[in-house]
Formats: sequence, C-alpha cells, structure tokens
Amino acid sequence: GMKDHLITAGIDIGSTTSKAALWIDGRLGSYVIGPSTTNPRATARECYERVLQDAGLQADDVAYIVGTGYGRAKVSFAHENISELSAHGRGAKTLLPSARTVIDIGGQDTKVVLLDAGGQMIEYIMNDKCAAGTGRFLDFIAHSLGIGIEELEKLHVSGNYQPVRLSSMCSVFIESEVINLVNDEVPLPFIVQGLHQSIANRVAALVKRVGLVEDVVITGGVAKNAGVVDALERNLRVKLKTFPDGVDPQMMGGIGAAVIA
Repeated sequence: GMKDHLITAGIDIGSTTSKAALWIDGRLGSYVIGPSTTNPRATARECYERVLQDAGLQADDVAYIVGTGYGRAKVSFAHENISELSAHGRGAKTLLPSARTVIDIGGQDTKVVLLDAGGQMIEYIMNDKCAAGTGRFLDFIAHSLGIGIEELEKLHVSGNYQPVRLSSMCSVFIESEVINLVNDEVPLPFIVQGLHQSIANRVAALVKRVGLVEDVVITGGVAKNAGVVDALERNLRVKLKTFPDGVDPQMMGGIGAAVIA
C-alpha cells in the first residue's frame, strides 16, 4: 500500500484560483487547479479531495498538510500554514534549482522574492495596493476589448513590436485609454503590446528594487501569458526560465507548501 511512502500535501488558496499538490517521496505527484469561491473553506476541501482522487489516495495516506495563499487560514484541515512568499520561493527553487529571483503575478497582487544560492529568502517586495498589472486586470481589459484572455498573447505576436505608450497608472484609466485607442483605430496588436508593456514596467520596477539575480523565473497565472513574458524579458533584458516537464507556473505556491511539509 501507500503506507511505505512519505506523502505530504500543499493547499494554496489564492484570490482567483485554488490549488492542491501532493509531494510523494520527494517528487511531484498529482496537482489540481480550480476557481476560488466565496467559500474558501469548502474550496480548500474540494481541491484536496480532487487531488487525492487523482492520485488514488485516501486522506490517511497523507502525513502532513500545509496551507498557503491569501485564504490559508481557511484550510481548516491543514496542520500549519505558511506565507505565500515562502511557498512560492520554495516551489520555484525545488523545480528549478537555479532560481534566484521569483516573480509571482497573481490574480490580485504581484510579488518578487529574491533567494540566496541555498534557496533562503533574502529579500522580497509586494504590490497589493493596485490592481493594474494583475491577472484580474488583464481579464478586465480583455473583457472591455471584447476578446478572450487567451487572444491577448496571439495579438501580441501578430504584428511588428510597436507597443503604444499607456500613460495612466490606474486600471480604470487604462481601460478608458485603451477604448480611446480602439476608437482612434490604432491596431489591436499595438494596443495589446502596450498593455503588456505597462504590466512589465510595473513588475520591472519591483524587480529593480529587490535587485535582479539570475536565474529569473515567473510564477502565477499571468506567467501563462506569453505576451507579458515577452514584454518582461525585453524590459529586464534577461530570459525568464520555465519549469521543467511543463509544470503549471500557477502551482508553485501549492508545491512549495507540500515540500515544506
């Protein structure tokens, strides 16, 4: 049976998505991602049950459970909970040992964590005051443009790179700026590139404050948007590293929590 194996779980309840990961004998087992709800307690339980089911495990096969993320206090069945900064740092470092700078762009905030060679957090900075530049902001602008979120990256690469300069700092003003550009018949790719560039500028300012050390890796849902990644690479003048085996960059908090367990 599974009794001979060391199995731990990490549950990451974010503002937009909830994740659960199993760490089995020092390797990544199953993981699941689902939307967060207004009932984080139930969402946490549901994610955990789904990940156990995927792995064909029972709850008593799992030795230890750690909660993390914005809703970590609501993971009532966890043995302990940890900050998402530690979790993301550890998750990234475990899957990509060369990682030193971890940029996490989540649904509602952006964090940058600087790790030493041993994977300890030396420095961090977070911006949770402003929605512009987060996952939710991208959803909001895509919606205003009447396009799906996955269209953004296609548009980003569908022409020369000529991003428009967006002067506003606030998401509500950026929205009206974008709508004006559309009305002025500015080509959509250049508007989308400008949008991604404005996010990159914002993130790069945070990175420069902690000091960039390579390798640089990006986690969180926005890491799946190749347009934001491209704009950030142009801005920081470094290549961002990706995780091996196509592991979802949204999973780093959950994986880190399972590893720390």
